[in-house]
Amino acid sequence: QLVESGGGLVQPGGSLRLSCAASGFTVDYYAIGWFRQVPGKEREGVSCISSSDDSAIYADSVKGRFTISRDNAKSTAYLQMNNLKPEDTGVYYCAATIVVVTTWCPITHHEYDYWGQGTQVNVSS
Repeated sequence: QLVESGGGLVQPGGSLRLSCAASGFTVDYYAIGWFRQVPGKEREGVSCISSSDDSAIYADSVKGRFTISRDNAKSTAYLQMNNLKPEDTGVYYCAATIVVVTTWCPITHHEYDYWGQGTQVNVSS
């Protein structure tokens, strides 16, 4: 089970840190991804991190503003979001999957097997 937390309402330019806590399994061998979705649109890949060397991929829209990280000892992944913009508004989901190439992570949602319930992020003045 994956549980996201840390969402909320923030003004443009503000910051939030999302957490994704795993229970019932250890995330050591899993790639972790963060996705977001707004009504009427497909779930969008925001960032992912590999299982073995913490290689990360970011969507162009968040590069330089978001940072993904993981703490395997806590079975938790994080998404630090800075300089938030109104277009970052949405429900944010974390997901986990095992990939053969452990130095890589997929950024597309259909590659992931396990999902959290989501946490709402609203960026508005």
